[in-house]
Parts: sequence; C-alpha cells; structure tokens
Amino acid sequence: MRDVRDALMMARNSDGKLVRRPLSPHVQVYRWPISMALSIAHRISGVGLGIGTLLLTGWLASAASSEQGFERFQSFLGSVIGLFLLFCWSLALVFHFMSGLRHLWMDMGRGLDEKEYEQTALAVLICTGVLTVLIWLAGLIVW
Repeated sequence: MRDVRDALMMARNSDGKLVRRPLSPHVQVYRWPISMALSIAHRISGVGLGIGTLLLTGWLASAASSEQGFERFQSFLGSVIGLFLLFCWSLALVFHFMSGLRHLWMDMGRGLDEKEYEQTALAVLICTGVLTVLIWLAGLIVW
C-alpha cells in the first residue's frame, strides 16, 4: 500500500525530472468563502426544488383522483412533517430565486469586486430568510 501511495506522489516537472508532489491539506483546513457556500447551496436547493415538485405533483394527482385521496394528502401536508417539507421547499424556492437574481446581476458585469461580491451574497441570505418568513406569515394568516 505504501509503495502505491509513493508512486502516486511522483510526477515529472517541465524538464522531465522526477519530483515529489506536495500533499494537499484536508478539507477542514480550508476556510469556505461565502461564495463557495452559496454556490453549493444553490445546487442543493435546485435538487430540493425537483424533489419538492414531486410533492406538488402528488398533491395535484390526489386532487384529480378522489376527494378522499385529496383529503388524506391535505392532512399529511397539515402534519408537522408535511409543514416542514413545505417550509423547506419554499425556502429552497426563495433561495434559488434570489441566488439566480444575484447571478444575473453578476452576468451584467456588476458586483464582481470582492466587497460587493460579499455584500450581495449576504443580501441573498438575508432576503431569503425575510421573504420566506413573510410568505409563511401571509399563508398562515390567510389559511
């Protein structure tokens, strides 16, 4: 095992001379910049939206199937687990939307310097939290 690892550590430089490759530090050594965290979260929220859309599709299919099936699905959505899933779906939707707006802003060549880059990332997180809470407050008041 040690011989294989040593062999993988060897490389050739531009002169063709054998050199030992440096070891990369572990992931825990790196400090995650907010832009990297938002990029990863944007991808995860996209997957979550796809999964949440299956929940919406199930809701619509139950409405089309029968009144009893729809009522069962509605009672599931009204349970703690159902409300949690709906909250996560709405959070992913708002975050993905806000992050998409940020990307459109950057595609226009704006907000690319380090200070604005950090500020817009923070604005995405703040707006996501505020808008999600406002949506749920409006939904609970009407509901």
